[in-house]
Amino acid sequence: MSFLADNFDLLRDAFLTTLSLAVVSGIVALVLGTVLAAMRVSPIPALRALATFYVETFRNTPLTVVFFFLAFGIVYIDLQFPTRFLTAVAALSLYTAAFVCEAVRSGINAVPSGQAEAARALGLDFRQSLSTVVLPQAFRTVVPPLGNVWIALAKNTSIAAGFAVTDLTAVLQRLANANADQLAMVFAAVVLAYLVITLSSAWVIGILERRLAITR
Repeated sequence: MSFLADNFDLLRDAFLTTLSLAVVSGIVALVLGTVLAAMRVSPIPALRALATFYVETFRNTPLTVVFFFLAFGIVYIDLQFPTRFLTAVAALSLYTAAFVCEAVRSGINAVPSGQAEAARALGLDFRQSLSTVVLPQAFRTVVPPLGNVWIALAKNTSIAAGFAVTDLTAVLQRLANANADQLAMVFAAVVLAYLVITLSSAWVIGILERRLAITR
């Protein structure tokens, strides 16, 4: 246990970095994914095509490739993120937004078409009916799939370790290389830290699902 106490600050900072990556990327992905879902159901063909292209591109591209492109590819077009943390946030957000889009779109499709028709009969345009009538109902039905996307995002943050972000996986590699005799202890500490994030997230998602189910 003294080994963990000696490296507590390093493990704590890595845990906070992993949590920050997941939270910031999750918020950006939720906003971007919702916009993409709105484009996917838009009456404008060009918007539907653009959103479909985005979703199919990122959903079928390995996350590591997205990381690699944003870290080393965009410098060839004179672009660069100021920090590797922001590079990781961008990669995780762009990749996860494709999955958020499909989850939200499934929720939109689950809302009876009569709801949108009634909104249009009241004089609301597409944007107004989507934002005030359809999306609030759609989000209630997609809490479980969005929860799964969030937990997958939290685990996907581990890829940032390969791109100079000091998260939990990076600390696992560093401590394991420097203290081979403490490998089991390091592994247990890192796994426990990931479980704190994922299991607490599952608990909160379960509460949200039950509360929204009651108000339906």
